[in-house]
Amino acid sequence: MPIRDNGGTKVWQRRDRAAQFRIWLTWLVVTAAFMASWAVIHEQTIWFFVLDAPTQALDMASRMVPPRWSYFERIVDPLWDTINIATLGTLLGIAIATPIAFLAAHNTTPSRAFVRPVALLVIVASRSINSLIWALLLVLILGPGLLAGIIAIALRSIGFIGKLLYEAIEEIDPAQVESIEATGASRAQVIAYGIAPQVMPAFAGISVYRWDINIREATVLGLVGAGGIGIQLQASVNNLAWNQVTVIFLAILATVVVSEWVSAKVRHAII
Repeated sequence: MPIRDNGGTKVWQRRDRAAQFRIWLTWLVVTAAFMASWAVIHEQTIWFFVLDAPTQALDMASRMVPPRWSYFERIVDPLWDTINIATLGTLLGIAIATPIAFLAAHNTTPSRAFVRPVALLVIVASRSINSLIWALLLVLILGPGLLAGIIAIALRSIGFIGKLLYEAIEEIDPAQVESIEATGASRAQVIAYGIAPQVMPAFAGISVYRWDINIREATVLGLVGAGGIGIQLQASVNNLAWNQVTVIFLAILATVVVSEWVSAKVRHAII
């Protein structure tokens, strides 16, 4: 291991036995974990299909070209629905996540013993379940359609926005808050004039970034009946209409690229 002598020159010294043992033990554990994982994967994998995968992929690619461009007019409305699902779901998620973030931050929560743990639990619960699973559950409860997709996106967004926002609240400059409290301001006024201005740039950036992510996630919600372009994608795949699938892929790609551009422009304007 490298150390420096009094002149600042690097010299090498052999590790002591305890350090060397920890290093070897770490490598042993990592290797054992890898081998155990590989054994499970090997046992549950049909290698004939894996070896045949390049042939099948080339055959599928040949069926996807040329794209059936006339199909594009049938996916304009579902694509617009996808954008609306992402946008409305993000707005609903922001509306719910903002007060939860204030309840979760240690410097704004009304109770660190009870309210803060509950708020943190909501944030963790939201982040632990994928939006596709939320959509699957909501389709069973609400029925298929855009509403299930919007609420699924919102429920997934609560954890993301809430976590980043409450961390931003905890990192504010307390001197500004103390100055406003010294004037005899109420708790609401302290939040409005001492905390909100400090976290507003972070809040705007987080919201736009989450909207950008939701555009991507909303494209697949239709696979479980939650509306959007995913319904057309599933129908085309089920009918083996691969030239239509190509058009859908290109439309999704274009939408994601545009949303990424808009998101970057907005974040740059804010920050």
